[in-house]
Amino acid sequence: MINLNKLYAWVLNPWVVLASLSAGFALGLYAPDTGIQLGFVGSVYVDLLKMIALPFMVSAVIFSMQRLFREGGAGGLMARVAVVFAIFSVGVALLGALTLLVMKPGAKLSTEAMQTFGTIIGNDLGASDTVMSLQGVDEPVKSLGLTDVLISLVPSNIFASLANGETLKTLVFALLFGFAVGQVPARISDGLTQALETIYHSCQTLMRWLNYPLPLILFCMSAAQIAKTGTGPLQAMAQFVFAFFIASLLTLTVATLIIWKRSNATLGETLNAQKGPFALALATRNSATCMPIMIESLVDRLGFARSRVELMVPLSVTLLRIGPVIYYVAATMFIAQLYGKSLGLPELSIIVAASILAGFASAGMTGLLTVSLVGLTCNYLGLPFEAAFILFLAVDPICDMLRTLVLVIGNNAAVSLICPRPLKL
Repeated sequence: MINLNKLYAWVLNPWVVLASLSAGFALGLYAPDTGIQLGFVGSVYVDLLKMIALPFMVSAVIFSMQRLFREGGAGGLMARVAVVFAIFSVGVALLGALTLLVMKPGAKLSTEAMQTFGTIIGNDLGASDTVMSLQGVDEPVKSLGLTDVLISLVPSNIFASLANGETLKTLVFALLFGFAVGQVPARISDGLTQALETIYHSCQTLMRWLNYPLPLILFCMSAAQIAKTGTGPLQAMAQFVFAFFIASLLTLTVATLIIWKRSNATLGETLNAQKGPFALALATRNSATCMPIMIESLVDRLGFARSRVELMVPLSVTLLRIGPVIYYVAATMFIAQLYGKSLGLPELSIIVAASILAGFASAGMTGLLTVSLVGLTCNYLGLPFEAAFILFLAVDPICDMLRTLVLVIGNNAAVSLICPRPLKL
């Protein structure tokens, strides 16, 4: 008889994940027609995960807020959240900026890479007025102001927000509703509490079931992706991808060390606990779908308090967008180096601040929309992002994996700092 626990551990093993990705890349490269035909498997799988993510988040946040206000200590917890979120956002942005300053990927391009850029963009990279027109006249990129951010927070119709997958607006509703439920007497709200707990655990069970075919899903998704894009754009953008990989690796290392020190577990136990979030982040490239397994890794495997973790994980995934932040810093600095723009302390400060703002605005966005927000950071420095947009879009599947990994593991680290340390066994 198959041991489900051993099978679950096997499918989440990092070596199995990497082997599945490598096999998929090989199939997409040498049999692209077959790879493209397998693309629907990944699309169906990600849609199934998205189907679970929002009900899970709403039930977890409302249930946890209710319990938090009944137990007390909400004010101190929220103050700690604000401090940790601010430190993580600024720290990650500075780490990304330092990495790009040291490696200078945009200033060390080979002649072949420059020729590839020229072919893809269709113009001279030395010109500051390069424009890529897809259809009609390009509209100027608008700066993201405080008014736009506030409007993006408030849902006018919660059912429409749920239907459209608007994570940020759904979170605001769940937080406010959870606060209100926490003020209702227990004899009245117990029925809702039990219903929410049932939804929460049902979503966790569904998510666990969907993890079993993960190696096959990874194989199909990677084969379809490499079959569509080929290796040309990756070779042209190899130095940017490598620099972003190094920045992400440094962030993941720091995050893992934080979890290790906060958890009172051994380093091996800490790494083992993060295997699930690591594998699912690579497979789905969607942080919202990773929330159940993030909670499982912190609560069931490392012993953090469930009542706090169940609230903090959805909150951090939605608001602490450190994966996109480090990407926006790296992309903006790469473009600046590509066009030979000098970056002093004022320019670096603008990049850090604009990237944090763009990262916050990226909640609920994926793919093209996430990449397009690089235009907001470039706009503050007068950089022509439109010309390079197609290049970033071509390598985004790889960058998206790194963004999601940083967001998932980094948010686990942030939650471990916010929540009380678990007692040693």
